[in-house]
Amino acid sequence: MAKKKTVKLWYDKEGDFLEVIFDNKPGYFVETDSDQVMEKVDDKGNVIGFQVMKVSSLKGKPLEVALV
Repeated sequence: MAKKKTVKLWYDKEGDFLEVIFDNKPGYFVETDSDQVMEKVDDKGNVIGFQVMKVSSLKGKPLEVALV
């Protein structure tokens, strides 16, 4: 049986950002094509999460960003 993966989500109402983490390991945030999205990558460049800023400005509109 495949091991289940856990995705962690945090929403900070005051800071108006959402963070999604796929893998709980050390990494750092890098810019994307969007001013609203930063991706978190590990030391090998693998995406291990992302952060969406100004979430309230989306107002039901989709936000599309290509992650590395």
